[in-house]
Amino acid sequence: MDQLRAYIEGWRGHDPQAVLNTLTDDCVVIECYGPVYRGKARVEQWMEAWFGAGGAVDGWEITSAARAGVTLVAEWTFSCTWKGEPATFDGSTVARLEGDRIVYLREYATTAPLYDWTGAWRD
Repeated sequence: MDQLRAYIEGWRGHDPQAVLNTLTDDCVVIECYGPVYRGKARVEQWMEAWFGAGGAVDGWEITSAARAGVTLVAEWTFSCTWKGEPATFDGSTVARLEGDRIVYLREYATTAPLYDWTGAWRD
């Protein structure tokens, strides 16, 4: 689990090198919004562009985590500011290791705030 935690901590610390240190050169990272970043160089380009455009990770708290062999999973709450707009959402990450680095990482996120269903759906 340390590699996934280190990946998240790198984003939280606005530290691209810390993130890149967790990845294989030929990694595949799939962001919950749809973009696929193939290779460490593309992840670096994405991070530089995102932070360079004023993106900020305001918080990324892991709420649960597990490991099964080379597979790491985590549920989390993510807060960021993008184009001056704050956002917070829940999600999860599934990652696979190759050796001691992440070779595959995919994020999934909620599309709306969670709520307890009591017999009627929100509009």
